[in-house]
Amino acid sequence: MSRRSSLLVQMKSIERELICPVCKELFSQPLVLPCQHSVCHRCVRELLMPNHDDSLSTDAGSESSNPGSPRARVPSPSMEKLDRLLRSGSISSPGWRRSSVTPRVTTFPCPGCQHDIDLGERGISMLFRNFTLESIVERYRQAARAAVAIMCNVCKPPVQEATKSCMDCKASFCNECFKMNHPWGTPKAQHEYVGPTTNFRPKVLMCPEHEMEKVNMYCEVCRRPVCHLCKLGGSHANHRVTSMSSAYKILKVRIIFICPCSEELLKSSNSSFYFLMFSEENGQLAERRTSEHFERLLEALQERRTEMLRSIEQSRSLRVERLRTQVEEYQGMLENSGLVGYAQEVLKETDQSCFVQTAKLLHVRIQKATDSLKTFQTAAAPSFEEFVLDTSKEELLLKELSFSGVPEPPVIDLSRCRVYNEGLIHWHLSEDSLPTDHHIVEFRKLGSEEESGWRASEPVFGCSTVLSDLSAGSRYTFRVKSCRNGVYSPSSPEVTLHTPPAPVFGFLFNEKCGFSAERLQLSKRRDSVESVAGMSLLLAAERVQTGSYICLDYIIGDTGISHGRHYWAFRVQPDSYMIKVGVASDSKLTEWFHNPRDTSSPRYDHDSGHDSGSEDTCFEVSQPFTLVTVGMGRLFIPKASASAAGDHGSRVLPMPQRIGVCLDYDAGRVFFYDADTMRCLYERPVDCSGTMYPAFGLLGGGAVHLEEFITAKRLSYM
Repeated sequence: MSRRSSLLVQMKSIERELICPVCKELFSQPLVLPCQHSVCHRCVRELLMPNHDDSLSTDAGSESSNPGSPRARVPSPSMEKLDRLLRSGSISSPGWRRSSVTPRVTTFPCPGCQHDIDLGERGISMLFRNFTLESIVERYRQAARAAVAIMCNVCKPPVQEATKSCMDCKASFCNECFKMNHPWGTPKAQHEYVGPTTNFRPKVLMCPEHEMEKVNMYCEVCRRPVCHLCKLGGSHANHRVTSMSSAYKILKVRIIFICPCSEELLKSSNSSFYFLMFSEENGQLAERRTSEHFERLLEALQERRTEMLRSIEQSRSLRVERLRTQVEEYQGMLENSGLVGYAQEVLKETDQSCFVQTAKLLHVRIQKATDSLKTFQTAAAPSFEEFVLDTSKEELLLKELSFSGVPEPPVIDLSRCRVYNEGLIHWHLSEDSLPTDHHIVEFRKLGSEEESGWRASEPVFGCSTVLSDLSAGSRYTFRVKSCRNGVYSPSSPEVTLHTPPAPVFGFLFNEKCGFSAERLQLSKRRDSVESVAGMSLLLAAERVQTGSYICLDYIIGDTGISHGRHYWAFRVQPDSYMIKVGVASDSKLTEWFHNPRDTSSPRYDHDSGHDSGSEDTCFEVSQPFTLVTVGMGRLFIPKASASAAGDHGSRVLPMPQRIGVCLDYDAGRVFFYDADTMRCLYERPVDCSGTMYPAFGLLGGGAVHLEEFITAKRLSYM
């Protein structure tokens, strides 16, 4: 019994490895899946035929109950017979076609690794039975039963306890019965016997595909034993195989090599357990200490509150007493208000001696009352201004109250933040701040009827991130907080950015349509174009004496717009001489590119930006193009109508760092924006009868750089 108890302790440590991932009980006749995980035979059947309610399935999973092992299931001595019946087609079920071994469902996810397992045409019959695992489970059951002995299957009552089990007879015997049933000199004497067990497995592992063949090779591709027929013409014909002895030695050496690591794993597990206990204890201690600190703060605030209220009460009582005395004095004077009337009556006295006798005392009383009125002052001030309490600094300190290990809040770098097709947020930490684990970016949409709540990004391990799924034409506020050791910093000051009014339109400069390679230089990525005032421009300038005009060099986008609402942005080099930006239809572009322009009038180009008077020209009807002039650090707004006064000052604005253009094709309108603030600078109707293209015209030195799309640089971890 003591030996069994020690065995039970040893087996308890591996109990987790003996539990089926489906039924969460001890394995019962486990089958090895192609992914090398094991599942009970009955559980595999239930996975393939979840709606099948067959009495045979119940029998297949039945096993003699074990009071010493609450996890144990009932063994199934008829399982092999059931498999043979299913393969032969003698019985049928809703999950199998009669006279066929093909189940209706042959693919299911492995409960251990979730990889799809395809059993193919043979179904369960192609799976090996894991006899090794089954033996370990049986030893565990025996150890769990402890006091429950395996009895002899041959003894007549009283039945004796078994001491041996014959693997050939598949029965257990006591010593006497074993000798009687395995006499010397007979073939039975050569039977293999083991200790008492109820798990009788075949002596030789047979191939599930070729039932009469023994497995003698190991397929390194499928990682399973195979027979020579599988290698010659079966499913493993082109696979690399090795002998069973070689595979046995290699795998055994690997396991022996890995076993010492289990001691380190046990130490790490013990350390993790102690860390868990310490974390719980230290966390509770930190909570108690924090509560104590706040209780002391509350006590100090309560004491200070009591003292200050006492001071106010004392001052109030003193003032009320003084004012009450003064009120009583003046009330007495009011009672003598008949003194004046009395004096009027005394003045009517004509007898001089009688008047003098009465007037002396009357004069003294009137003089006293008059003097008191001249020197009237309140006995106490009714105002309590000296008791006004300013707690703004203390409230700020309390809001910033944090643990000593709380990281400092980051600061968003607005100069590096921008919103285009997505939102790019940059921030930085103070120079003397400690490293942090990660950051969280929070953002919310503003200005809507129901202002949305804060949304949080995934943890960011750098100092910038890209935020997607931002609504067009909206204002968003952003803030960042840092995290170190699970403690978050206060949030950074909030910043507000405005998203473009429409989805971002992606295009590059078109180098084939009307592009002048002599005067325009295009970058390799075709996202920048530069006008070079070279020799060709000087030679063309000689014609200025005859009144000719040097035309603009136009370049357009390589993608047109035929519907919808689109937005794009770009930067104009600050020292550019003159650049026209806007949109133009394909018909107008054809006219510009194919008609000779060197002899045309300066008034041909509307809003040329020069002093030719072309700015005085405006169009009250929509045209198939709209261009705004940018140059010399200025942006020129065309007049709204022909009747507008020629106020050039109100139509000349500082050139924005970034200019945005929004074309609403369906509505036939074009908008020009300051792309940094999303302030609309100018809008007007445009004739969108054809395909519209982003258009740029350059004269003299200058350059245009298209806004680069914001892309998230993500790392993939293998």
